[in-house]
Amino acid sequence: MKANLLFSALLLLITILPARAQVKFDDYFLQKTMRFDYYHAGDARSEYFFFDEVIEEPYWAGNKHYLVDDREMGNHLFKLIDKASGKVIYQRGYSTLFAEWACTPEAKQTSKAMPEGVTFPYPKNDVIIEFYTRQNNTGKFVKKFSYDIDVDSYFVRKAKPAYETFDVHYTGNPAKRVDIVLIAEGYTEANKQAFIDACKGFADDFFSYAPYSENRNNFNIRAVWTPSQEAGVSIPGEHLWRNTALNAHYYTFDSERYQMIEDYQAILDVASCVPYEIIYILTNSQKYGGGGIYNFYGISAANIPGPSTRKTYSHEFGHLFVGLADEYVGGTEMSDLYFPGVEPWEANITTLTDLDAKTWGRLLPEEAREKNTDRTGWGLNPQNPASPDFNPKKPWALGIYEGGGYLQQGVYRPWPNCMMNWFHRIDVYCPVCQEAVRETIDLFTK
Repeated sequence: MKANLLFSALLLLITILPARAQVKFDDYFLQKTMRFDYYHAGDARSEYFFFDEVIEEPYWAGNKHYLVDDREMGNHLFKLIDKASGKVIYQRGYSTLFAEWACTPEAKQTSKAMPEGVTFPYPKNDVIIEFYTRQNNTGKFVKKFSYDIDVDSYFVRKAKPAYETFDVHYTGNPAKRVDIVLIAEGYTEANKQAFIDACKGFADDFFSYAPYSENRNNFNIRAVWTPSQEAGVSIPGEHLWRNTALNAHYYTFDSERYQMIEDYQAILDVASCVPYEIIYILTNSQKYGGGGIYNFYGISAANIPGPSTRKTYSHEFGHLFVGLADEYVGGTEMSDLYFPGVEPWEANITTLTDLDAKTWGRLLPEEAREKNTDRTGWGLNPQNPASPDFNPKKPWALGIYEGGGYLQQGVYRPWPNCMMNWFHRIDVYCPVCQEAVRETIDLFTK
């Protein structure tokens, strides 16, 4: 009996943990970073990748054991293939600002190109890099582009980081930590101390929320000082333009609170000054707004009055680090992101197509499924989730509540409210989001 129970436990563990290809770092890679820059172009109906350049960066901060991520998260993924053996030696999923733009009304009227790049440990031998894009209407990845990389080519440019850096929160070996880099945007030389204070505030606020709070020793946080010519951030809707280091601006995709930067290569240039995995940009602004894109970058105003600053950090980091989806309804003009019959790749929303494949499905009690036959939860109004009497010591029951991923119908969330929803009225992640955060931290650090 005990043997059967042990076997069952092991089988469950196998189904929970992502499969990992056994690639030995020292067999294929050097202790530095290669960056592949390209231009991402197209419109709502077409997509193109155009090679730009290959760059050598001085540090590699990533995990040396979890090299091939086969969870297929994000709107894109890239594979690094050893040219001699044909073996996949590195793989990562990610999302981009371009993928979001391609779902806007503007993309139906015009074409556009954005500079992007991906990073990976520097290969010892020649490799092939392949890029794939997820088709939203099927959920499947389709190969879009490939390029042969000559690792010894004299056209590989060596990055020469020149910005001042400092530690904000350092706990140890980058290979066994989640390494965050904070970048200054809209801070002039006269505002340097304000940026230093903002970095300290970021760390204090970030580690005030579970499960980050119990994992503070699994993180390193460093900062790069990138002074701007003018203070503040551009606000096109107010005809206000600032000369800043990275040209951040509000009104991205004509959404007032969506503050983003289109030139991702410029961001990577700055980040290369330190060992990094996760990029977060602090802007010198009091105007609410920001964004976070999975395995891409996060950004938000550092001086929002009241508690919104600290909550924005946690919300956007959920997108950036874990790939959590927005659980609210409306608020964006992006369309065609989620389709009936296609299970979202994000951990915290579902179309009920394949909920059992998610951690959420494994956490959900059987009685919850029975009580949610109307798919609205335990009699709670899914369109009024921000309950003022929420008690974190007695949280809502985990369930299936309709409304999420910007859509009122057909997409479902685990709680009536969560940090990935109306975070102004709540201070905790739901159990599904918390578990997704823990699993991601383990992937980076174990």
